[in-house]
Amino acid sequence: MNLGIDIGTSGVKAVILDENGVIVGQGTATLNVSRPRPLWSEQMPTDWWMATTEAVRAIDPRLRASVKAIGIAGQMHGAVLLDHRDLPLRPAILWNDGRAFAECNELTETMPNVTTITGNLAMPGFTAPKLLWVKKHEPEVFARMTSVLLPKDYVRLCMTAEKVSDMSDASGTLWLDVSRRKWSEEMLAATGMDQAQMPRLCEGTEVTGKLRGEVAALWGMSEVPVVGGGGDNAAGAAGVGVVADGDALLSLGTSGVIFVANDSFRPNPAHAVHAFCHCIPGKWHQMAVHLSAASCVDWVTRLTGAGSVMDLFAQAEAVGPAGGGEVFTPYLSGERTPHNDMQVRGAFLGLDHDTDGPRLGQAVLEGVAFALADGLEALKNAGTTVTELAVIGGGARSSYWGKIIAAALGVPLVYLSGGEVGPALGAARLAWTAIDKVAPEQICTRPPTAHRVVPAKDIVEQLAPKKALFREAYIRTCSRTADRA
Repeated sequence: MNLGIDIGTSGVKAVILDENGVIVGQGTATLNVSRPRPLWSEQMPTDWWMATTEAVRAIDPRLRASVKAIGIAGQMHGAVLLDHRDLPLRPAILWNDGRAFAECNELTETMPNVTTITGNLAMPGFTAPKLLWVKKHEPEVFARMTSVLLPKDYVRLCMTAEKVSDMSDASGTLWLDVSRRKWSEEMLAATGMDQAQMPRLCEGTEVTGKLRGEVAALWGMSEVPVVGGGGDNAAGAAGVGVVADGDALLSLGTSGVIFVANDSFRPNPAHAVHAFCHCIPGKWHQMAVHLSAASCVDWVTRLTGAGSVMDLFAQAEAVGPAGGGEVFTPYLSGERTPHNDMQVRGAFLGLDHDTDGPRLGQAVLEGVAFALADGLEALKNAGTTVTELAVIGGGARSSYWGKIIAAALGVPLVYLSGGEVGPALGAARLAWTAIDKVAPEQICTRPPTAHRVVPAKDIVEQLAPKKALFREAYIRTCSRTADRA
């Protein structure tokens, strides 16, 4: 048995795989996000630890007692600032926090070769600009800081007392020389930091420590090895076998991500495409990242008073593709690919007297799909070919939304067994790889296909006019809103 833990934004998931790679136990715990000011998004690191314990202990004790190794996945980019006692100095600044946009400009001016070293644009969501913001606005906190960790690696610290990060998660800090898979002294110095403040680097399949005795007792298991794991998207890719060059997935979690595995480092910062290390040794990947995906569905469910997300999906399906004139731009937390615009905000356009909750719900499903299509276009402009997408994340539970997305992207979607818990599944597979000392390609294989959704010609034709309106909306409305902010 191997345990995988995913530290998400809205909750923690834990899964146990048996010796055949089948999920035999699951546990979850919810998390809340604090937004005390415009553009801010924070969580308390201690909440992750309590939620992790809750999720693990929700699994059958008999299964927990049989765990041989643990892998960890988690939300990327978050800045956890620790003092000399390894206690958090402030709430963690999350991946979808946009306060550090000015610091991105400063970092780019200071380090004009940032894209050469990291392969990525300086974006507010990345970790390094956040530290510049803290240095400028909270100098007393910056002065007391002795180390910085990413969210899942803070949980690792609680589990093992070790400060370690894997290559895929470290890629999202803007401190990593991604092609060489090592910390960049230049990038660290540009933010007033050095390697002594950084965690040790590892590959996703390396053992990083063992479970501390008191944690093992609390969780009802032995002092088992804890493996490097990965950032949520890379671990999700390992979970559904997206490891060979050209394999691709679509993650429909709080954010939306199109992920393509690469055999070599292939940056394309001009189109705001992310180029990171994979959690598989010797592999890299490209990503088109959208800051709001399933979170938009949660939001419109609350807005319209629909009983649940599944109720909203049913109401939208009754409306049907392009069933109303409403257009939604899903930039509730700003946007990365292709706009790199943290100040842009969402909007409904085309409202009329017949607009109701179900039509708003349908517009949201379409708007997220259109944004994903923009991201796929950015990947294509980078020379990347995507022939199909494996689907993971909570949004994978709706086959109707899949029909909308497939038609908007013009690419078949493949729904795989266990895809809805992709990052946790991948973390468990990485643990399995480490403990059994086998090549990750042998373990991180593609799960059985549950079903496929191919682009339906009639839905493609119905959505085409609204897709054109959506793209015009950013130019005419959303970007102007950002300019005024």
